Amino acid sequence: MTTTLLQPGEIEAAAGDIPELRLPPADLFLTRAHRLDQLAEGHTLGDYLRFVARLARAQQAALDAGPAGEPPAADRLAQCREYQMPPLAPAGLGLPAGWRDTARHLAQAVKSGLPAPGQAVLESIPDSEDAWLDAQATRLIEGNTQDLDAAIAPVIGAALQVHWTHLARQLHPGHVARPEHPNLCPVCGSHPVSSVVRIGGAANGLRYLYCVLCSSEWHVVRAKCSNCDNTRGIAYYHLEGKERIVQAESCPACQTYLKVVQQEKDPLADPVADDLATLTLDLLMDEAGFARSGINWYLIHGLT
Repeated sequence: MTTTLLQPGEIEAAAGDIPELRLPPADLFLTRAHRLDQLAEGHTLGDYLRFVARLARAQQAALDAGPAGEPPAADRLAQCREYQMPPLAPAGLGLPAGWRDTARHLAQAVKSGLPAPGQAVLESIPDSEDAWLDAQATRLIEGNTQDLDAAIAPVIGAALQVHWTHLARQLHPGHVARPEHPNLCPVCGSHPVSSVVRIGGAANGLRYLYCVLCSSEWHVVRAKCSNCDNTRGIAYYHLEGKERIVQAESCPACQTYLKVVQQEKDPLADPVADDLATLTLDLLMDEAGFARSGINWYLIHGLT
């Protein structure tokens, strides 16, 4: 089914009151794990959602342990802000020290309970050479699926998320300018996973894009394509018989879509977990001729 939103920005707050950037909270991976376990009940992808929940818990433990890495110096942050550059862009930082150790630890932490083939796949991560792991991480960050091992990519991505989330948590919103390209994260320049309409506080009713890498969120007005800024003919698709917690926002101009997760429909809804649990909606949007503009590293179908 599809509905059309007729009044762009109808519930947006006054411009001066909008929190433009939301940096990641300390417990985000644990919260995600709880949501994944909840979504797994009775779901056709239940086993995989539970696996990702274990991975998210391992990410939380790694984040709590304080991974290596410091944000750029004050003068570099000021320069990035002046020129509207994302301060944590991978091209400028390079791969963080210790990220491979994190990937190997995550692989060991989640392989138990998997079928033998799955365990064998994850065992390849501790056994792999550093250069190969670095190459896999670079391809994932760049969205280059050529020679990317999709089976281990969720763990590679999870390790990178731990380190970049750690870095983002050390920033202050004042360190970060509005992005030159609004469809990319102003903190690290990565693509969004999905968008989320938040509830509560100053962010109530506002839509934020959610970064696949550093877990930051940035405000983008509703009823506007997050990929090309078009505001005409935006339509919303949802799965029949669902509560419309997750909708696919489609754009006729660029023929792309990005999911919108509605927390007002379920306060526990998570922009990553609920995106992952609505794979059927992705398949329907593909059949309708729309390409996905966001990516979810927990399932590599989202790479574009």
